[in-house]
Parts: sequence; C-alpha cells; structure tokens
Amino acid sequence: MRMRHWLPAIFVAALISVFSTHYFSDQQTARVIVPILRRLFPHAAAHAIHLMHMAIRKLAHVTEFGVFSITVFHGVRGERGGWRWNWALITLVIAVTYAGLDEWHQSFVPLRHASARDVAIDACGALLAQGLVWAYAMRRLRQTD
Repeated sequence: MRMRHWLPAIFVAALISVFSTHYFSDQQTARVIVPILRRLFPHAAAHAIHLMHMAIRKLAHVTEFGVFSITVFHGVRGERGGWRWNWALITLVIAVTYAGLDEWHQSFVPLRHASARDVAIDACGALLAQGLVWAYAMRRLRQTD
C-alpha cells in the first residue's frame, strides 16, 4: 500500500472535518447563502429561501462524500488498474464509516448536531460516485478492446 495513493483521500477527509466545524453550521452558511438566494430570487417566500438553503447544504453532503468516495477508491485500488466489486465495497464501508464518525464529531460541536439522515445522504453521495467510477472504468475497458 503506497501512501501517495491515499493522500487525496486524507486531504478530502480533513476538508470534510473542517466543514463539520461550527464555522459551517447552518446558521453560519445562512449568512452567505441566504443573501445570495434573496438576490437571485427576490420574490421568493422566506420558506422557499430556507428550503433552497437546506437543499444546497444537503447537495454539499452528496458532493463532498462523492469526492471522498472517489479518492478512497483510488487509495484502495493503488497501483492496480480497472475496477472490482470488492474495491467498491471496501470504499463504501470506509466512506459510510467516516460519515458516521463525522456526524458523531458534530454532536460535540457548538451549533451542530448529529443526524442519521445526513449519514444516509453522505452514503448516497458515496454510492453515486462509485456508480460513476464503475461507468468510467467500463468505458475505459471498452476503449481498450
């Protein structure tokens, strides 16, 4: 196992941990996102703005754990090429475990809380990314034939 294959995953994991601090709580992100949404949608009701803010935050979960999943797959695969089910399964176990640990960490952070729903959203992001990794690997395999 070469450390250089794991460096991207370690970097993304650290970034996820930063996003789990109180600096990125919903109250803090609302200070930036809500004014932008109000400017983009001046006639939107406050509830609609709130829902858009929440959707942006949940899309961020999908995105960050999708990227994490891809980088973990890179670490698991290492020097080898292609795609294998066991690599994807190991990747998903690592990603979902990290999602759970991230939520547990948030339970100790002021202005944050732990949410099983967020772990599920993170898992969906990781699973979606593994679907993309699989599709990319199959496309590359067809190109070499």
